[in-house]
Amino acid sequence: MSPESVLPLIAFAAISTVTPGATTTLATASGAHFGFRRSLPFMVGVAIGLAGMAVAAAAGLAGLLLAMPSLEFAMKLAGSAYLLWLAIRIGRSGPPHLDRSIARPTSFAGALWIQLQNPKGWAMTLGAAASFGELARGAGELAALLGTVFGVLALLSLMLWCVAGLLLARLLTQAWQWRALNIALALALAASIATMWR
Repeated sequence: MSPESVLPLIAFAAISTVTPGATTTLATASGAHFGFRRSLPFMVGVAIGLAGMAVAAAAGLAGLLLAMPSLEFAMKLAGSAYLLWLAIRIGRSGPPHLDRSIARPTSFAGALWIQLQNPKGWAMTLGAAASFGELARGAGELAALLGTVFGVLALLSLMLWCVAGLLLARLLTQAWQWRALNIALALALAASIATMWR
């Protein structure tokens, strides 16, 4: 496969991972509250989770979720509850230096869980496996290609959103501004739950 033949896949993954959703909202909030370095475990967890989903999609394992509606429903329910809990915590928090209700960012394991139950991630990776299967000579090569592309681009996208959160943190000087940002991020996160139930 030539580098040029992979460009459409890279474009697809870049657009898919940079669009707003639950993980990008959490990356923005984490950057604003905890900074870039403390947000790295979250961002790496999401990126590895998406890479794993891409590998599973290429191997055909994601079809199990589609074949077992009860498993998919349970994952959606648990994931929605967890995201709603995070949204409430974000919405109730104040400026990072005044409020300790969110003492630490979402962990690596928490980020993995968020990503692995994310229907948008499954849809992206399943779509990519179906659309770009001709780029590889077999399932193993396709899994490596999709895992690498989605993992790297998810990490870059989350870093971009995290830096946006850092920049917002520098612009906000009043407690009411932080309250407004936290409520907006909480509402965006809560709204992203609806996309899981389409």
